[in-house]
Amino acid sequence: MADEVLSQNEIDALLSALSSGEMDANQLKEDEQSKKVRVYDFKRALRFSKDQIRSLSRIHENFARLLTTYFSAQLRTYVQINVASVDQIPYEEFIRSIPTMTILNIYSMSPLDGRIIFEFNPNIAYAMLDRMLGGKGTSVNKVDSLTEIESSLMTQLFENALDNLREAWSSVVDIDPILEEFEVNPQFLQLVSPNETVVVVSLNTTIGESSGMINICIPHVVLEPIIPKLSVHYWMQTEKTKVRKPGEYEQLTKNLESANLDLKVLLGETKISVNDLLNLKPNDVMQLNQSIEDPLVMKADNESLFYVQPGKKKNKLAVQILEEIEKGEQPNDE
Repeated sequence: MADEVLSQNEIDALLSALSSGEMDANQLKEDEQSKKVRVYDFKRALRFSKDQIRSLSRIHENFARLLTTYFSAQLRTYVQINVASVDQIPYEEFIRSIPTMTILNIYSMSPLDGRIIFEFNPNIAYAMLDRMLGGKGTSVNKVDSLTEIESSLMTQLFENALDNLREAWSSVVDIDPILEEFEVNPQFLQLVSPNETVVVVSLNTTIGESSGMINICIPHVVLEPIIPKLSVHYWMQTEKTKVRKPGEYEQLTKNLESANLDLKVLLGETKISVNDLLNLKPNDVMQLNQSIEDPLVMKADNESLFYVQPGKKKNKLAVQILEEIEKGEQPNDE
């Protein structure tokens, strides 16, 4: 390996530091001889690249927007949800990080293997429940004494939110999520081995005056079949393939060209009183606001397109196009 060549400025800075005592020559020799060792924790093995983590973040940013709209409509109060962080950690660390008593929903992700966990902070869960029952959204933490009615209402609310999860993931894979379990004690959950790598998506959530976190735990076994699809290269390649699909543009153009379009030409307008309208008789003449010297306007779906002049072609009424009406231009009849 070739020695690194220092520039003159770097040599001058090094000599200046040695002469001023800021650096010790002996210490430099010891540092050079010592081996550079970096600590690696095998329990926290990183199994997802930064690119894949960013893709998961984009998916759940879309999910957060959909969930905000859904809960706003269901609870009829101010709701704001956004992605706070996306990390990969051992499953054991995730279990230790959440409260000992909390709201846990376990979903299957068919056709993907394994299951994922949604952990709703009790402050958020009870604010939702209070709004559903007609309250102001007050949060009261009593997870250890949930009634069957409260559990059923929460389960129903979380089940109805699955359409948003399905839509958010549709850009990567078509899933059919199903709520399988509703639990309050994380110690009873052993989805994967303690050292298994999981991705934890944390969502900052505000409902009314209550705030808390929604944590989504996705084990590696769930994401393993679709890991190649989580790269930016795959998404760009997919979009490129879609754009260059042979004959797609030509077929779309052909379909548009064969579509029927209703056109109309307005001869003019006038205003009369209701009394005059009721007294109209055959051969009565009404004066329109359209001058015979001005062109008429051709419209399609009430959109002004062309200036035209009336006439006949083969004994049939017809119009001749004189000029195209530019966008933003006010036609003569308006």
